[in-house]
Amino acid sequence: MSIVPDIIRLSPEMAALLARVTAETGPQPDPTTLSPAEGRALSEESNRRWNVDLPEMAAVGEAWIDADAGLGSARVRLKVLVPPGHGAGAVVFVHGGGFAFCSPETHERCARVLALESGLPVLLPDYRLSPEHPYPAGLMDVVATIRFAFAASAPLGVTAGPLILSGDSAGANLALAAMLHEQAEGRPPVAGALLFYGTYAGDFRTDSYRDFENGPGLTTAKMQRYWHWYVGGRDVSADPLACPLLASDEALIALPPLHLMAAGVDPLLSDSIVLHERLKGLGRDETLTVVPGVTHGFLQNTLDLAAAREALAAAGADARRMTGTN
Repeated sequence: MSIVPDIIRLSPEMAALLARVTAETGPQPDPTTLSPAEGRALSEESNRRWNVDLPEMAAVGEAWIDADAGLGSARVRLKVLVPPGHGAGAVVFVHGGGFAFCSPETHERCARVLALESGLPVLLPDYRLSPEHPYPAGLMDVVATIRFAFAASAPLGVTAGPLILSGDSAGANLALAAMLHEQAEGRPPVAGALLFYGTYAGDFRTDSYRDFENGPGLTTAKMQRYWHWYVGGRDVSADPLACPLLASDEALIALPPLHLMAAGVDPLLSDSIVLHERLKGLGRDETLTVVPGVTHGFLQNTLDLAAAREALAAAGADARRMTGTN
């Protein structure tokens, strides 16, 4: 059954923002039809408008994580955002961008708002991107970041404490897959995860992929190209670390608490709905919040959208509950 009648209508605030951006920039090429380098340059430029008037941090810095040949991770740059009066622990935030685009800098304002709302430092890994580095390269960089964050504290300006994992879109896939990877390895679990409008499988036949095939914003064709780049032409249809919706019941039951949020006008909406239904069927009590009237990636728009600020405030409050600092 189509999901459109309930949620397709853009909010007035979202519609006005999209119209304003179109008027200011004019028609823009689809970055997934360009070379990866050209698409990344366009993505960095288009996201620059959302990363102004940055909220003040007590400290902003960088760290480097050494490559781990055994894990298969590369040397990873880590952006560190430390909010005033921060509590113990940290959030590892994995940026989205279709596994191919974006960076810690494209998501910096969003991450700073999350740092203030959660009261925790936020660490953003600059993981390897496809298609040059297909699955599982980026995932292994995220896994290495989690292990580093568990071990590092004072050098980062972070007080040792609980770790929260977070990610948006492709970053939510990587965050969830990293938790499944570490669970299978018998590693210590994170305290919880904040997952925003994630892509959790390569199934493009869902209701939302059909209903929002042509956007606005993200389209089904764009996601298909992103996915093709990410998997490098390989068949990952049975691999839960690429498609976390394929994880076993036992693996999903054992996950830490999850904060699930989706955008109402988004080809990826069904992925969050299916994940939530599986968790609910297993007796878990997560709530899925579907923010009505907003498009994929709306958390980038904290300057312009009250819905983005409210969604990050809710996620921050959940992070505080997960870490026991509420």
